[in-house]
Amino acid sequence: MVFQPETGLFDCGAKRTRIDCERHRTTMRVRNMGRILRSLLLLLPLAVAACAQPEEPRSDAAYRVAAPAAAAPAPSPRARIVFLGDSLTAGLGLPRTQSVPSLIQGRLDSEGYAYEVVNAGVSGDTSAGGLRRLDWALEGDVDVLVVELGANDGLRGLPVAQMKANLDQIIGRAKERDITVILTGMEAPPNYGPFYTSEFRRAFRDLAAERDVIFVPFFLEGVAGDPSLNNADGIHPNAAGARIVEQTIWRVLEPVLGKLDR
Repeated sequence: MVFQPETGLFDCGAKRTRIDCERHRTTMRVRNMGRILRSLLLLLPLAVAACAQPEEPRSDAAYRVAAPAAAAPAPSPRARIVFLGDSLTAGLGLPRTQSVPSLIQGRLDSEGYAYEVVNAGVSGDTSAGGLRRLDWALEGDVDVLVVELGANDGLRGLPVAQMKANLDQIIGRAKERDITVILTGMEAPPNYGPFYTSEFRRAFRDLAAERDVIFVPFFLEGVAGDPSLNNADGIHPNAAGARIVEQTIWRVLEPVLGKLDR
């Protein structure tokens, strides 16, 4: 039996039967595959660590290609109400029809309002991500912008001042287009300490006052912390929880629509 370097296998020679040769080649292939799998397992922690790195700034050109999961909204004869947010807006863990924006659309239709609701929620998005895709979100005839961002900033412990600056730019650019803004507040997890939690909460309240916009102190009011109203992750509302959030948003949205008189 002679080892062949170019194939990595042994030549069984004439004294071996065909069956013996095949068995030996199979054994060698299995051993080679085992070595490859062991190498991949050694590299796996490095890959996981790389994926877990914080979000890096992206160029506008690259983001336009990759950001929205759906194409830009097609022109519509109806005025729009846009929900700019993260997974809480997108409705993570729910059918699309049970997300908060979809529930608001159903309420508008039943009440006779001629508006189209745009769900511009992207799971995992921070305030910086929302700012980057703002122009896309505000395409068309937008009357109202509901801003639900900041939860992922808080989960990552990102600087509160930067989050506030991002939200301020979003509000400012919307108001330049005469769009009514509804800002929803969020809470930071307690593991970053009381100072961060207090500063985080205050940023939304102060910004709403400074920019004179409609303010909902907590997007998840009446839902957060209640296992019966959340999915298994304890963070994202289930169908019953989403209906409560829809009612919270509707209480401030309906008076706005009355003033716009569409």
